[in-house]
Amino acid sequence: MARPGKEDASEDAKKIVDDAKNFIEKAISDIGKTSATKQLILGTASGWITGFISMKIGKFAAVGLGGSVILLHIASQKGYIDINWDKINKKVDKITDKIEKEATGQSPDWFEKVMLFVRNNSYYSAGFTGGFFFGIASS
Repeated sequence: MARPGKEDASEDAKKIVDDAKNFIEKAISDIGKTSATKQLILGTASGWITGFISMKIGKFAAVGLGGSVILLHIASQKGYIDINWDKINKKVDKITDKIEKEATGQSPDWFEKVMLFVRNNSYYSAGFTGGFFFGIASS
């Protein structure tokens, strides 16, 4: 039985990403064609779900990251490991600079798309914003 190669997996992944992108673009274009009430309901529901999930993932990530930092510090204090904090800080600074450079280079296109969507679908956007804050508050 032959196992799929990396090329097959890569093609499958690209197909899945393309399908998801096409679905999202179609859904977004269809939202503007619905009534204001439907846009408000869809916006509120999707905003609430997004806010709720964001808070759950955020809490999980914070606990994981915080716990690992605490464990590293305890291990360092007990002498199990020796941490070169200067080297870590230099690496973090380099990574942060790289992320900022990439983010500022690409953000206008993304931001303009978001603003265009918000202008064209104001009811959905208002519902999403309210639902997002309800989702954050309910988690």
